[in-house]
Amino acid sequence: MAQKPNIPKGTRDFSPSEIAKRDYIFGVIKKHFKTFGFQPIETPSFENSETLMGKYGDEGDRLIFKILNSGDFLSKVDEDTYGAKDSKTLTQKISEKALRYDLTVPFARYVVMHQNEIDFPFKRYQIQPVWRADRPQKGRFREFYQCDADVVGSDSLLQEVELIQLYDAVFSDLKMEGVTIKLNNRKILAGIAEVIGAGHLLVDFTVALDKLDKIGVEGVQKEMLAKGISETAIAKAAPLFELSGDNTEQLNSLKELLADSEEGSKGVEELEFIIDAIANLELKSAALKIDVTLARGLNYYTGAIFEVGAPKGVKMGSIGGGGRYDDLTGIFGLKNVSGVGISFGLDRIYLVLEELGLFPETLDRSLDVLCINFGDKEAMTALTLVTQLRNRGVSSDVYPSKAKMQKQMKYANNRKVPYVILIGENEMDTKTFVVKEMASGEQRTFALSDIDGFVKTL
Repeated sequence: MAQKPNIPKGTRDFSPSEIAKRDYIFGVIKKHFKTFGFQPIETPSFENSETLMGKYGDEGDRLIFKILNSGDFLSKVDEDTYGAKDSKTLTQKISEKALRYDLTVPFARYVVMHQNEIDFPFKRYQIQPVWRADRPQKGRFREFYQCDADVVGSDSLLQEVELIQLYDAVFSDLKMEGVTIKLNNRKILAGIAEVIGAGHLLVDFTVALDKLDKIGVEGVQKEMLAKGISETAIAKAAPLFELSGDNTEQLNSLKELLADSEEGSKGVEELEFIIDAIANLELKSAALKIDVTLARGLNYYTGAIFEVGAPKGVKMGSIGGGGRYDDLTGIFGLKNVSGVGISFGLDRIYLVLEELGLFPETLDRSLDVLCINFGDKEAMTALTLVTQLRNRGVSSDVYPSKAKMQKQMKYANNRKVPYVILIGENEMDTKTFVVKEMASGEQRTFALSDIDGFVKTL
């Protein structure tokens, strides 16, 4: 008995309707990437393991899909390594490549390899799939697309301001009102860790803090204790969990809290510049809000960090995020090249648009015109008409066989075709065609010589 087919957990098949909706989102995002002056690149779906490993922290490294070496890979593993059953050591022997975890690290690798061909500052966008060995759940998949925009070669905070505007432009175009762009700065987090006496445990501090919305205050405190952060330090950090007020009030609180930290004060200064600039430029549909508990667990962020929350009432994780990385290319040998970038979470944006009913109704229309098939002679006349319609950019087709009218009309309804064309014996004699508008049932007759007259009515 044949085995029932299935697909790996965390992956999906996409129907024509779903593809149309995804392409709609891609189109809006790509349009604004271009409007803001970003240029497209693409990188391979897999990289050398050494390119990816160690760039995302321990948690990120565990989620990277490794690719087994081709051939008899186990023959190259010595008995001691094999017998030790240490997966980390063994993996290094049998896997030299891995599926990309995100688009940012491959982009940094690209910049280093192509630095002599690039004009800096380099503004690139990239829309490609990535893979993570994560636990699948709503809005989280093991294979998904990222839509990234980055600028490298400039440390100007105007780039952060522009990226916030880019977020706002895309979500406004998608009619997604009420998104929140959360903003923080890793220098502020470093300053907080410094003033509470946990500067040497900055990574552990930020990784735990980043989980606040998932595991709550008690969970974060418990994880910090487990990582060696003292109860005294945690108590000093407690005001962070309850910091409130508008952006100006939070900035004032942070200035006071971080007065003795040079790095923390620098972070507050950077935040203030961005907040003031956006206040002058104004956003269309998004709200910019400081969130000092926002940490974003990726190790390469060094300055401003962003995270976009869905509109109120929609239960969904972040639908975008990013930040400033001052020396990501340094890990590949190109020092002092600052960069900043953001990413749009396509799959979660899709789910939000679906829940809010924001997809245009016309997206499900894959065909503008269907010609009914009344027989071979009529079908050839219909195909001649369809060919001329296609030449005019009208999506058209002829039903492939002389089936019952009811079956052909049902097919047209299922494909949401707005116009059905009928060419029977009478129409062939009079050299005309009948157009039926499916929504109203209204029928009109056009001469076969007046195809342009019909096209003008579409």
